[in-house]
Amino acid sequence: MSLVSIYTVGRLNHPIEHPASREFFEVGNNVFGQAIKSGHLVQAFSSDGVPFPQEAIKGKGFPVLTLTVWKDLESLYLFTYSGLHRQALRERNKWIEPYQEKHLSYVIWWTEKLKDVSWKEAFMRYNYYTQNGATSFAFDFKHSFDDKGEPFLVK
Repeated sequence: MSLVSIYTVGRLNHPIEHPASREFFEVGNNVFGQAIKSGHLVQAFSSDGVPFPQEAIKGKGFPVLTLTVWKDLESLYLFTYSGLHRQALRERNKWIEPYQEKHLSYVIWWTEKLKDVSWKEAFMRYNYYTQNGATSFAFDFKHSFDDKGEPFLVK
Protein backbone atom coordinates (compact mmCIF):
# COMPACT_ATOMS: atom_id res chain seq x y z
CA MET A 1 0.00 0.00 0.00
CA SER A 2 1.39 3.38 -1.00
CA LEU A 3 1.63 6.25 1.44
CA VAL A 4 2.03 9.94 0.67
CA SER A 5 4.64 12.18 2.27
CA ILE A 6 4.70 15.96 2.51
CA TYR A 7 7.60 18.23 3.47
CA THR A 8 6.89 21.89 4.27
CA VAL A 9 9.34 24.74 4.78
CA GLY A 10 8.92 28.32 5.96
CA ARG A 11 10.52 30.97 8.20
CA LEU A 12 8.98 32.80 11.12
CA ASN A 13 8.45 36.56 10.83
CA HIS A 14 9.59 37.08 14.42
CA PRO A 15 11.98 35.53 16.97
CA ILE A 16 10.71 32.37 18.65
CA GLU A 17 9.95 34.22 21.90
CA HIS A 18 7.77 36.82 20.16
CA PRO A 19 4.01 36.59 20.92
CA ALA A 20 3.18 36.02 17.23
CA SER A 21 5.62 33.09 17.06
CA ARG A 22 4.22 31.64 20.27
CA GLU A 23 0.75 31.93 18.71
CA PHE A 24 2.02 30.12 15.59
CA PHE A 25 3.21 27.17 17.68
CA GLU A 26 -0.02 27.10 19.72
CA VAL A 27 -2.09 27.02 16.55
CA GLY A 28 0.30 24.43 15.11
CA ASN A 29 -0.22 22.18 18.13
CA ASN A 30 -3.99 22.41 17.68
CA VAL A 31 -3.67 21.66 13.95
CA PHE A 32 -1.46 18.67 14.73
CA GLY A 33 -4.04 17.43 17.23
CA GLN A 34 -6.70 17.63 14.54
CA ALA A 35 -4.41 15.73 12.15
CA ILE A 36 -4.02 12.93 14.69
CA LYS A 37 -7.78 12.76 15.27
CA SER A 38 -8.40 12.56 11.51
CA GLY A 39 -7.12 8.99 11.48
CA HIS A 40 -5.30 9.68 8.20
CA LEU A 41 -1.96 10.88 9.56
CA VAL A 42 0.42 7.93 9.65
CA GLN A 43 3.53 9.59 11.11
CA ALA A 44 5.06 12.97 11.87
CA PHE A 45 8.83 13.39 12.05
CA SER A 46 10.50 15.72 14.54
CA SER A 47 12.82 18.37 13.11
CA ASP A 48 14.85 18.51 16.35
CA GLY A 49 18.52 18.14 15.48
CA VAL A 50 17.90 18.22 11.73
CA PRO A 51 20.43 20.42 9.89
CA PHE A 52 18.41 23.05 8.07
CA PRO A 53 18.71 23.00 4.26
CA GLN A 54 19.76 26.10 2.33
CA GLU A 55 16.21 27.00 1.25
CA ALA A 56 15.18 27.13 4.91
CA ILE A 57 18.01 29.33 6.18
CA LYS A 58 17.93 31.99 3.45
CA GLY A 59 16.27 34.95 5.11
CA LYS A 60 15.95 36.42 8.56
CA GLY A 61 13.40 34.28 10.33
CA PHE A 62 13.78 31.01 12.20
CA PRO A 63 13.14 28.02 9.87
CA VAL A 64 10.03 25.92 10.46
CA LEU A 65 10.02 22.48 8.81
CA THR A 66 7.46 19.69 8.87
CA LEU A 67 7.59 16.17 7.50
CA THR A 68 4.49 13.98 7.72
CA VAL A 69 3.17 10.81 6.10
CA TRP A 70 -0.51 10.28 5.23
CA LYS A 71 -2.64 7.32 4.17
CA ASP A 72 -3.50 8.84 0.79
CA LEU A 73 -3.38 12.03 -1.26
CA GLU A 74 -7.09 12.77 -0.94
CA SER A 75 -7.05 12.73 2.87
CA LEU A 76 -3.93 14.94 2.92
CA TYR A 77 -5.59 17.41 0.56
CA LEU A 78 -8.83 17.42 2.56
CA PHE A 79 -6.95 18.02 5.80
CA THR A 80 -4.80 20.77 4.26
CA TYR A 81 -7.72 22.79 2.94
CA SER A 82 -10.29 22.36 5.71
CA GLY A 83 -10.68 22.90 9.44
CA LEU A 84 -7.98 24.44 11.58
CA HIS A 85 -5.28 23.99 8.95
CA ARG A 86 -7.26 25.96 6.38
CA GLN A 87 -7.68 28.79 8.88
CA ALA A 88 -3.96 28.69 9.68
CA LEU A 89 -3.12 28.94 5.97
CA ARG A 90 -5.31 32.03 5.73
CA GLU A 91 -3.41 33.62 8.62
CA ARG A 92 0.08 32.46 7.69
CA ASN A 93 1.31 35.94 6.72
CA LYS A 94 1.18 37.08 10.33
CA TRP A 95 3.56 34.24 11.31
CA ILE A 96 5.59 33.22 8.25
CA GLU A 97 7.94 35.42 6.19
CA PRO A 98 6.92 36.14 2.61
CA TYR A 99 9.51 35.11 0.06
CA GLN A 100 11.12 37.67 -2.20
CA GLU A 101 11.44 35.18 -5.05
CA LYS A 102 9.09 32.44 -6.17
CA HIS A 103 9.35 29.78 -3.50
CA LEU A 104 7.84 26.36 -3.09
CA SER A 105 6.62 25.96 0.49
CA TYR A 106 6.01 22.21 0.23
CA VAL A 107 6.61 19.09 -1.83
CA ILE A 108 4.69 15.80 -1.94
CA TRP A 109 5.76 12.30 -2.99
CA TRP A 110 4.61 8.71 -2.79
CA THR A 111 6.41 6.01 -0.82
CA GLU A 112 5.85 2.30 -0.45
CA LYS A 113 7.49 1.94 2.96
CA LEU A 114 7.33 4.23 5.96
CA LYS A 115 10.94 3.36 6.81
CA ASP A 116 12.05 5.00 3.52
CA VAL A 117 10.77 8.43 4.60
CA SER A 118 13.47 10.68 6.07
CA TRP A 119 14.57 14.29 6.24
CA LYS A 120 17.33 13.50 3.75
CA GLU A 121 14.70 12.16 1.35
CA ALA A 122 12.50 15.22 1.93
CA PHE A 123 15.34 17.64 1.11
CA MET A 124 16.25 15.64 -1.99
CA ARG A 125 12.63 15.62 -3.25
CA TYR A 126 12.30 19.35 -2.60
CA ASN A 127 15.51 20.12 -4.50
CA TYR A 128 14.43 17.87 -7.35
CA TYR A 129 11.09 19.67 -7.62
CA THR A 130 12.66 23.13 -7.58
CA GLN A 131 15.06 22.11 -10.35
CA ASN A 132 12.75 19.99 -12.52
CA GLY A 133 9.17 20.95 -11.74
CA ALA A 134 6.39 18.55 -10.92
CA THR A 135 6.81 14.91 -11.87
CA SER A 136 5.62 11.72 -10.24
CA PHE A 137 8.86 11.83 -8.22
CA ALA A 138 8.01 15.15 -6.50
CA PHE A 139 4.92 17.28 -6.96
CA ASP A 140 2.38 19.66 -5.42
CA PHE A 141 -1.41 19.66 -5.23
CA LYS A 142 -1.85 21.65 -8.45
CA HIS A 143 0.34 19.21 -10.41
CA SER A 144 -0.26 15.93 -8.64
CA PHE A 145 0.18 12.28 -9.54
CA ASP A 146 -1.38 9.07 -8.29
CA ASP A 147 0.68 6.28 -6.73
CA LYS A 148 1.14 4.70 -10.17
CA GLY A 149 2.76 7.87 -11.56
CA GLU A 150 -0.21 9.04 -13.62
CA PRO A 151 -1.36 12.69 -13.52
CA PHE A 152 -4.13 13.03 -10.97
CA LEU A 153 -6.59 15.82 -10.19
CA VAL A 154 -6.95 15.89 -6.43
CA LYS A 155 -10.20 17.30 -5.04
